[in-house]
Amino acid sequence: MSAYEKLLSNNKAWARQQNEIDPGFFKRLAGQQEPDFLWIGCSDSRVPADKITGTDPGEIFVHRNIANLVVNTDINLLSVLQYAVEVLKVKHVIVCGHYGCGGIKAAMTQHHFGIINQWIKNIKDIYRLHREEIDSLLTEKDRVNRLTELNVQEQIFNLAKTSIIQSAWKHEQRPHLHGWVYGLEDGIIKPVCEMEAGSAMDPIYEYDNL
Repeated sequence: MSAYEKLLSNNKAWARQQNEIDPGFFKRLAGQQEPDFLWIGCSDSRVPADKITGTDPGEIFVHRNIANLVVNTDINLLSVLQYAVEVLKVKHVIVCGHYGCGGIKAAMTQHHFGIINQWIKNIKDIYRLHREEIDSLLTEKDRVNRLTELNVQEQIFNLAKTSIIQSAWKHEQRPHLHGWVYGLEDGIIKPVCEMEAGSAMDPIYEYDNL
């Protein structure tokens, strides 16, 4: 059996087991989705949102990209965010990075990586702003981990800068924004920052006509 055929076989076994446990599961799932959470995570295969949070299909709306970035010119991210906030009415948006992130490590070097250079430049900007703090740490691991945390924090700020979030905050007092980092070595999620709906921010980023 080839690798991809094993995936299909595993899928059939999972569906069969799910039906045995809960015969109405797929019928309910096909009817609608009402997740409370939007998860913006890293594309890393070791950080599956449902597995590490113990949630079932239908509970988390997911967007993933390299190093869990919220880039305000990324139409893919913005489309997911708008749908999650305005249609699904999620109550929480989580940005979850992870320690040992390859995108973070790459951004801390001067290596040329091709087209990915344009993406990780966003992380380099964060590194530049916090260079003194990061470079004062003794080990490369500590430096990478600290930039991982600062990156998550910056992505939370980037979410708050969007008109999508600000409009929902103004009219519906949701969603709360959560910045987390997942530990590959112990499987534990560490909360690093949070912004409740309506949190104050630099007025230059606030829209006054929402």
